[in-house]
Amino acid sequence: MLLPPQSVHFDEFSVAVPDFIRYPTIRKLAERVQHETLNAVTNPALYHSSHTSLSERILESLYQTPIADASVLVAITHERHPKLLLTRRAAHMNSHAGEVSCVGGKHDASDGNNVITALREACEETALPPNKVQLLGQLPIQTSKSGMSVRPIVALIAPDLLLVPELDEISRIFWADFETLLTQPTVEYAIEYTMQDQTATILTPSWQVDGETIWGLTGRVIASLLETGFDRQLEWYYRIQDTRN
Repeated sequence: MLLPPQSVHFDEFSVAVPDFIRYPTIRKLAERVQHETLNAVTNPALYHSSHTSLSERILESLYQTPIADASVLVAITHERHPKLLLTRRAAHMNSHAGEVSCVGGKHDASDGNNVITALREACEETALPPNKVQLLGQLPIQTSKSGMSVRPIVALIAPDLLLVPELDEISRIFWADFETLLTQPTVEYAIEYTMQDQTATILTPSWQVDGETIWGLTGRVIASLLETGFDRQLEWYYRIQDTRN
């Protein structure tokens, strides 16, 4: 794993305020995600406070959020037709090998909060500079197939950033067009799953994007993003295929 240069800081956060976002799609998403983020805090005074800025309240709510086992960065390009940053994990990885994922990974004891985990992992995996990230907020926690709690952190990045895959972890960087995710029907995807010497075929929704299949945890994170930001409700299921016929 490539470690970021010592000059990189992961504790200097910037928040994107909806009033200063010029593109309607992203502005709507920012408003919805920040509403969700503030609603999740245990201190109701933080949501209604008139003594602190919106940026300060968003940051404080992120600080108050319990630390998850892992965090992912849901990085969206700040442009009229936004795109979502995605990667394909290297085939030799111990977990989720060859699968599509958002950048991110496990919490480190030195991270301090979920945002630092997401930014540090994004920097290690794609060389995304943390000072080029504008936070929007967070989405509800997800649980991986191994039982880990995963916190999605939503953020904006410039569309022209140069990203470089860390090939020990990432085999490919690609982008999912937001319009496609909002309008494209999901496709049922079949996965062979083995447990205790028994194999079953599991059916689940997926998106087909740029030759890649988006399913599983990443699919659920995207579905949560679309529901929070745009009211697109998707039934996300795992069903064992009936082979009796």
